[in-house]
Amino acid sequence: MKNINRRTFLQRSILTSAGALLLPDPLLNAMTAGSAAKNKKLVVIQLSGGNDGLNMIVPYADPLYYKARPTLSVLGNDVLKASKYQGFNPVMKDLKDLYDQERLTVINSVGYPNPNRSHFRSMDIWQSASDADQYLNTGWIGRYLSSLPDDQRKPHMAIEVDSNIDLALKGNTITGLSMEHPEKLYDSLRRGLFRPLTRINKGATGNPNLDYIRNIMSETVSSVDYINQKTGNSKISAEAGRGKGRLSSNLGIIAGMIKAGLSTSVYYTTLSGFDTHVNQKPRQTRLLKELSEGVGSFVSELDDGNYTDDVMILIFSEFGRRVSQNASNGTDHGCANNIILIGNGLKKPGFYNDPPDLRDLDKGDVKYQVDFRSVYATILNNHLNSNAGEILGGEFPDLKFV
Repeated sequence: MKNINRRTFLQRSILTSAGALLLPDPLLNAMTAGSAAKNKKLVVIQLSGGNDGLNMIVPYADPLYYKARPTLSVLGNDVLKASKYQGFNPVMKDLKDLYDQERLTVINSVGYPNPNRSHFRSMDIWQSASDADQYLNTGWIGRYLSSLPDDQRKPHMAIEVDSNIDLALKGNTITGLSMEHPEKLYDSLRRGLFRPLTRINKGATGNPNLDYIRNIMSETVSSVDYINQKTGNSKISAEAGRGKGRLSSNLGIIAGMIKAGLSTSVYYTTLSGFDTHVNQKPRQTRLLKELSEGVGSFVSELDDGNYTDDVMILIFSEFGRRVSQNASNGTDHGCANNIILIGNGLKKPGFYNDPPDLRDLDKGDVKYQVDFRSVYATILNNHLNSNAGEILGGEFPDLKFV
């Protein structure tokens, strides 16, 4: 044991068997402490695979859209029209309803300089909030956690509802939790060596690696006990949500945790399957319907308890698709894309900016006009009451949508 390095020890330890917890790197640099905004929540929905934003938010008034997609485009008569130029895919009635209620904002042409068309690299860039040529091992939400005061810097302050945890939640001094269901996570930590190890006094093992593990496990167990205490009597259903599919279930679990009164600031979940190179329409149609119904159900559930004033939803994908369809009735990897924000306190509901300019493309792709880190900065500063400049490692314009 004495000859094994900490990274290898972590990889081989029993902690990896939890299937839900990744551990933070050692303390590198303390961030300037911020403060979690009282009761404010951010719910992030990641659309993995590169969602085709042009067929989600359709530029139905642009003839170039139909010229580029003779068989793949959404017909203008079918579009749920929201402005003179753009509208929602016809299966997205729930999101269109939120738009009509002035609770939804679409930001067009969001991306970053020198875009990368690799799924893995572009997702790392979005999750870490890095430059295209910068490689970070922490995520923007994880660094937000690390910036909180000591009494708030707990793993449960950011929860991913999934079997794995993404880079986005990995911080310098602390990492969020990942779970498929609160009860399942609690049960997993009641068994094995987790709790016995946390009772070992600091330094008692004589092994710094094991002491490091013990400290992290102690924080984790404390957070899981807290979640169980808050949710134990609420009977959060693993089948929650009226929409069909995994996303609806995950959002139902998140709604249950919010209604149970957890102090968690950020919730994170994923809808996968958007890599639509072949026969895009049926697959994306199914996924967009699942997205719209899942979010609609989630917002309705929060409305029932008057929780929505404190919650903002961010929906993003790692990149868009090319403007022109390919020979397989699909689309290939693109660049800039639209994102969706949902909340009661949006200062500019509707369309934040102009539609993408299909006359001026970047090698066949939509050019970015808004840096995604400006979206993050606006949320961090104005919704989560944090210092975005320190968390993101630079200053980005405040978009003033909240």
